[in-house]
Amino acid sequence: MTSTYTDLPRLMSLMTGDEKHGPAATSTLDALWVLYDRVLRVSPETVDDPGRDRFLLSKGHGPMAYYAVLAAKGFFADALLPGFGSYDSPLGHHPDRVLVPGAEISSGSLGHGLPLGVGTALGLRAQGRAGAGGPAVWVLIGDAELDEGSNHEAIAYAGAAGLERLHTLVVDNASATYGWPGGIASRFEAAGWSAATVDGRDHDALYEAFTAPHPGRPRAVVTRVEAKGS
Repeated sequence: MTSTYTDLPRLMSLMTGDEKHGPAATSTLDALWVLYDRVLRVSPETVDDPGRDRFLLSKGHGPMAYYAVLAAKGFFADALLPGFGSYDSPLGHHPDRVLVPGAEISSGSLGHGLPLGVGTALGLRAQGRAGAGGPAVWVLIGDAELDEGSNHEAIAYAGAAGLERLHTLVVDNASATYGWPGGIASRFEAAGWSAATVDGRDHDALYEAFTAPHPGRPRAVVTRVEAKGS
C-alpha cells in the first residue's frame, strides 16, 4: 500500500538519531516526491527491469527523506523506519544498495554520485538504450558537493558527450563553501548542459523543469530551498 505526500511528515518523524543531518534530508523532500510520484519510471515491481529509470542519491549523508519517499511508494514497509540507523536495520545513516530496496548506489561520501551517473548513462548508451524514451538517469546532489572536483570533471564530460538521458538535480540550501558566480545553473550551461533554476518547494515548477525537453544535452535542475540553519 502506497502513501500520499501528506503522509511524508509522519514517515519522517519515525526516524530519529541523526538530527545533525536533518536539513540535508528536509531540503530534498519535495523534489524527491515529485520525481518518484510523477517522473521516474521505476516501481517496487520494476527495480530489476533493464528498462527502468535510475535514480542515484549522491547526497547520501541525509537519507531520511529518501527513505520516507521509498516507503511511501511501497519499496519497503514503513515499519522499518523506526529502526533507522540501528545495528540491525537495513536503513543506515548512509544508504546501502545491497540492503535498501530501490537504492541504485551506496552513497554518503560526497562527489561520487554524478561521476557514477555519467558512467551509468554511458553504459546504457553502450547497450543501445540511450535513445529517446530509453531509461533516464537522475542524480541528486547538494550544492556543497560542487566543492568536489570530481563533479566538475563529470559536468564537463557529460556536456561534451551529449548525454541527454542524464539529469542532475542540485538541491541548493546555500551550504556551499564558495558558491558560483552567476548561479549554479550557469556552471552547467557553460559545459553544454540545459539548465533551469526553480523553487524547490513548488511541485508544479519542479515537474515542469524535470520534464522540459533538452535534445542532445544533459539536463540540470537547481532547486532553491531555505538556507541551511535558517
